[in-house]
Amino acid sequence: MMVRLGIFLLWVLHFLPYRLQAWIGNVLGILFYLISSRRRRVASINLRLCFPEMGETERKRLVRQNFRAFARSIVERGILWWSSRERIQKLIRVKGEEHFQNALGSPVIFLTAHFVALDVLGSWLIQHGDGVSVYSRQKNEYLQNLLIKKRTRFGNTLIYSRQAGLRPIIKALRAGRPLFYFTDQDWSTKDSIFVPFFGVPAATLATLPRLVTMANAKVVSCVSRVLPDYEGYEVCFYPAWHNFPSHDPIADTRRINEFIEQRVREMPDQYFWLHRRFKTRPEGEESFY
Repeated sequence: MMVRLGIFLLWVLHFLPYRLQAWIGNVLGILFYLISSRRRRVASINLRLCFPEMGETERKRLVRQNFRAFARSIVERGILWWSSRERIQKLIRVKGEEHFQNALGSPVIFLTAHFVALDVLGSWLIQHGDGVSVYSRQKNEYLQNLLIKKRTRFGNTLIYSRQAGLRPIIKALRAGRPLFYFTDQDWSTKDSIFVPFFGVPAATLATLPRLVTMANAKVVSCVSRVLPDYEGYEVCFYPAWHNFPSHDPIADTRRINEFIEQRVREMPDQYFWLHRRFKTRPEGEESFY
């Protein structure tokens, strides 16, 4: 019942001007920060691990900013789910679109990471061609069905659960469907290896090199960000990766994390610090959380 009520409120809010939605999201973020001591602790631990040079005052300020950015992303998702294609496009600037265009016509994997505007990038990609994405199965069946429906409403996009394995993804890539892919969350040790993330060993999915090899695909990295002063969003594409994979799984996976680290340093308040990124530890090592 609470999930349905929350979805209804998002639908109501999407009629409001973008600036007002963003303001509401900021207010909700402050409230979320005050009541969610568990997530506040997770974010603080993550930042302490990744930025040990950061002082306590600065870290607390960044955690508050991150809560506001996260709450805004939830509120503004109503725009992506129910607004017109025209309204969404007016809010998005694109940088490096030539790298996107040059990659089309052959198997390509668009590699990204969990920043708060992740769904903005997904929406832009769907509006510019069919593709493939992977989702984590939700416990709530209504929410799961809604997410799939809203994330595919602008195109004939195929979405597979992680439990489906690699075979359907490789088949889709070989058929010319781009893959929207991310590796930067802790899914335990299955299909993962420990490589540094900001100098801390982190369980990181090591399947990207295998996908590239099996589908003979290119890798084009991309991110999306919330622009300051309520100016909307920016989607940024980078040049296709060369000499990837290198046949060294650790080096290849480290290269992925290095790209994400660079983007995090550009917008540290917009990364998903509320996720327990270092949940899985090497054998014998105590949990950070």
